Amino acid sequence: MVGRLHPSRGVVAHLPADEKQTTGGRKFLIDVEDTIRLILEQEDTDGDFQISITDSGPKVLTLGTATSNGYKSFDIRGTYMLSNLLQELALARDHGRKRIVLDEARLTENPVDRLSRMIRFSFWHALTRRIDGDGLEIICADPKNRTRNIAPLIYVPHALPEMAEYYRKVAKQKPHLGLRVEVLPEKCDDPEFVKSLNDKPGILALAMRDAVDEQGNKTLKGIPFVVPGARFNELYNWDSYFISLGLLVDGMLEMAQDMVEHFCFEIKHYHKVLNGSRSYYLCRTQPPFLTDMALQIYNQSEKTPERKLWLKRAIQAAIKDYHTIWMAEPRLDPMTGLSRYRPAGSGIPPETEASHFTHILEPYADKHGLSILEFSEKYNSGEIQEPELDEYFLHDRAVRESGHDTTYRFEKRCANLATIDLNSLLYKYEVDIGSAILEVFDDALEIEEAFPLTPFPPSPELYGVPTSKWAKSTSGVQSSDEWFRRADFRKERIDQYLWNEGKKLYFDYDTVQKKQSLYETVTAFWALWAGCASEDQAWKLVQYALPKFEVLGGLVSGTEESRGRISLDRPNRQWDYPYAWPPHQIMAWVGLERYGYLDVAQRLAYRFLYMMTTAFVDFNGVVPEKFDAVKLSHLVDAEYGNQGIDFKMVPREGFGWMNAAYQVGLHYLTTHMRRAVAACTSPEVFFRRRDPGVTDAQRAKMAAVAEPVALTLDHVDTEAIDGLSPPQP
Repeated sequence: MVGRLHPSRGVVAHLPADEKQTTGGRKFLIDVEDTIRLILEQEDTDGDFQISITDSGPKVLTLGTATSNGYKSFDIRGTYMLSNLLQELALARDHGRKRIVLDEARLTENPVDRLSRMIRFSFWHALTRRIDGDGLEIICADPKNRTRNIAPLIYVPHALPEMAEYYRKVAKQKPHLGLRVEVLPEKCDDPEFVKSLNDKPGILALAMRDAVDEQGNKTLKGIPFVVPGARFNELYNWDSYFISLGLLVDGMLEMAQDMVEHFCFEIKHYHKVLNGSRSYYLCRTQPPFLTDMALQIYNQSEKTPERKLWLKRAIQAAIKDYHTIWMAEPRLDPMTGLSRYRPAGSGIPPETEASHFTHILEPYADKHGLSILEFSEKYNSGEIQEPELDEYFLHDRAVRESGHDTTYRFEKRCANLATIDLNSLLYKYEVDIGSAILEVFDDALEIEEAFPLTPFPPSPELYGVPTSKWAKSTSGVQSSDEWFRRADFRKERIDQYLWNEGKKLYFDYDTVQKKQSLYETVTAFWALWAGCASEDQAWKLVQYALPKFEVLGGLVSGTEESRGRISLDRPNRQWDYPYAWPPHQIMAWVGLERYGYLDVAQRLAYRFLYMMTTAFVDFNGVVPEKFDAVKLSHLVDAEYGNQGIDFKMVPREGFGWMNAAYQVGLHYLTTHMRRAVAACTSPEVFFRRRDPGVTDAQRAKMAAVAEPVALTLDHVDTEAIDGLSPPQP
């Protein structure tokens, strides 16, 4: 058995030598409750019901072997083995077990295999929700609801009376739920109407299928979907895209397909792919990924007539989303022809934490001689008019629509910015739609739902014509030619307004100030993912821009220089330096591979998965929402803190897109890289070069453990580690 040595961890991971050892090795006879109590009393010194490297216990526990009926004993040592023991005991308790025989392989399991197994067989299931009579109790719980109205409330689209009747029937059959059912008006995203719902927030009904109940009667059944987790207990837009990539890697094609069904439902009934499926999100969407999501699923499916019809519905929905949301004013800027995050809305966003806007509202409350609560009520009602505050919340809503809430990149200007990320995504939309029409639908696609088609090429003159005079979607068939011309036009405008040849980087363009916003953002690499960068631009991004964002744990959201100085009056924002998020990593990996920089993508994937794996090993299996990629820490002190870290004894969900990043990232690693990640080998040690993202102090600390790590790797049986079949749950 080979162990990884670390001064503060002891032997953190023993790696099984072969599959025979997994099934025929040492086994322990354990009293579940007594051992849980003992391990927590002895090892959980900070009282958080987790065993981590920050706990100051002895990091050793003696267990009796099963073959000796507990007479002979063996020491379990180190944070990793002890935390795995606690997790296994917690799962045994869940199943009502009093005593168990536990295989040592569960405690010494290769951490990469263990985490990947937990994501595939446990986390995705725990994050799965359904909106119907069976799933309402779980999905209606909303940690963001700060009103007094906490009884479950579901809003049903105007055009679905049979669905409303279904939920009324559920309310009668399950009176303990206290379920209320309300039908939305046809124009359910009117800003004033949406604001009127702030005091009675509720879940929005999603897609359902016809079914038959136990009595043989026709009924409806909710289509399942995966939520991000923690305080985000509803269907989200761009989270769902990255989650779907993880689902596809794990062979869960049907679940990914179902999430596309919900997006199509939202576009039809709520007029957009919603930020999230709660009433307070009705005015907002998020970064558009529907076409790539649908095509990824279609390309991995058997090409049946049913699947072709499914893709047709998805592409039709995307075309509506494109014309009625992203290419319609106010999101479109007719002068540049580029699009912006610029949602409608009114008042203060209600889903934030209570104190989130205190520093913004306080001066206005003082000006009117009111408390913050009193001022908020009068401002939301329209009794008090504050145009400057209206402008602030216009940009704040845009930040939330961008998915990057919050960052100094967008502070007080987001709604004016034609961003590189959004316009890269829309270029991909245009190419995807054109390609699907050409290759799947014989270059002719009819649209069944009527809506205005935005004029092309966009200009202030054409957009000055009333929309009633625009062509209608049902007036003819869609061909690929227009979509490819739209893509070419957008690429030309991206090059004109967003590319900076001098700085060799893409920037956002301020459509009001008519100049680039020189905040350096890692979303510049989304142009590679979308394919709208030239080979020369891609080379310059890799050669000159990448070093600005690459640190020890992967890619940070923006540069430290762009973020600026942090102080008590100017605190950290979670989408700025030094934080690293799964979407940014995945988009860069895919984009770099697309342009032939696979080795760079692998290096970045190694960094991020190393950071994830060390956190998993050292902190009781944690899988958080985000990381500080400079300090390699999930203990984040910015805005909302971190999600996915507040669990007792065993992680049950991870966090949606972080789970996906791990499963996707593993496919970028070679066998050798995967083995080194499992041994928690620092990127600096693994790549044997000076790392620009590492401080001298960090370098000295890593040097202290480099030698034993190297010795460990010399004795590792790579075939045993990488070929090991993980124990099934």
